[in-house]
Amino acid sequence: MGKQETEMLKGVLEGIVLAILARRPAYGYEITAWLREQGFTDIAEGTVYALLVRIEQRGMVDVEKVPSEKGPPRKVYSLNTRGYEQLRGFWTSWGFLTDRLAHLHEGEER
Repeated sequence: MGKQETEMLKGVLEGIVLAILARRPAYGYEITAWLREQGFTDIAEGTVYALLVRIEQRGMVDVEKVPSEKGPPRKVYSLNTRGYEQLRGFWTSWGFLTDRLAHLHEGEER
């Protein structure tokens, strides 16, 4: 992934993580692994963990510590009501942006 794609991804990563958590609860490494499977190979685990801390501090997720077979308990994140509201706002903004960008790409003027 090039620098431009990396910078664009940083701008929407919160929405992507919220969308992942809307599907099912997950822990940080699971989220990072899924992102990498989807082609976001340059995503660092630290980036995802820092984002999870921020959305936890902002009250968008509930956290449950689950025993791990290896090492300390894992923090499993699940989206709560505030998180779903934030995700709805993300999708609204995303729809607006993609619509405007599609018009620009097609050469249409508004």
